[in-house]
Parts: sequence; structure tokens; C-alpha cells
Amino acid sequence: MGGGGNVYLVGMMGAGKTTVGKKLAKVLGQPFFDLDRVIEKANGVSVSTIFEIEGEAGFRHRESQALGQMATGVSQVIATGGGVVLSPLNRARLVQSGFVVYLQAGPELLFERTRHDKGRPLLKVSDPLTRIRTLVKQRDPLYREVSDLIVESGAGLNSTVAAIEKALKSDANPEC
Repeated sequence: MGGGGNVYLVGMMGAGKTTVGKKLAKVLGQPFFDLDRVIEKANGVSVSTIFEIEGEAGFRHRESQALGQMATGVSQVIATGGGVVLSPLNRARLVQSGFVVYLQAGPELLFERTRHDKGRPLLKVSDPLTRIRTLVKQRDPLYREVSDLIVESGAGLNSTVAAIEKALKSDANPEC
């Protein structure tokens, strides 16, 4: 595990990063942060508004700044945005400052979980399922590159959190 003792949850939108992160933080007795909410609080507007005004490039810049600030913290659980791994700098920060968990899910499950959510700027297209498939194909290798652990997102909340907790314990005490 990288320094800092942070736990980062990466994966596609709809993979369950926020849901898993909240429960994991409670189990670990650590604070929880959703990187998108950190960005919204810092800028006073929604992620969708940032996308509308500045485009994806502007949002990614703000995302990198927020991750850089969060990476200086210790012992916190952080749900990242789905595209955080697109930046080499962000990937390095994740690896260096914590334990990275990739919540993996297939495109169909991701589509089911996100299809009614109007706050997903990248899915405001005529064929969101095809868009999700394209994003998964692009991002999956990057998630794998930074991950200390890969967990299937559809396994259920309690079993997902238990698998992460077990991995964290064995990572912290390799002799176990």
C-alpha cells in the first residue's frame, strides 16, 4: 500500500463507489469523502454545471486539483470519479498515497444503475449503453494499472466491504 493509509475506490460511474465507500468508512472508523462532492463544495456548483461551462477538460483539471489536496490526508476513504484514472498524475497520486480498490462491473449493470440518473454528463447521449461500453474498454486497463485489489461490484454491499476489509488487514500485516 502507498503512504498515507488512504483507501481509494475507483471504477466506472454506477459501480457503487459512494455506497461502498460510506459503509467501508464506517466499518474502518475513518472519514469518507466523495471526490465529486469535494469538487462541488469547493466550486459552489454541480459537476454537471462545471461540465456545461468548462467542458470535460475543465472538470478534469479541477478533479486533479481536488485529488492532489485529498492525497495529502491520511486514513480516509475516498470515492473517486470514474475518469480520475485518465490522468497519469492522478494515477501516480493514487498509487503513492493509498490502497486502491477497483470496483469492477459490466456495462449492462452500470447501465441499469445509471440509466435514470440525469446528473451524469458523459451519459447525455443518444445511446448511453454504447457510451458505457466504450468508457469501460478505455478505462478498465487504467483501473487495473493502479489497483491493489479488484472486487466485483455486483457481489453485494456487505460482501464487497468485507472483501476490502480483509485485504486491508492482510496488506497492513503481511505475515497473517
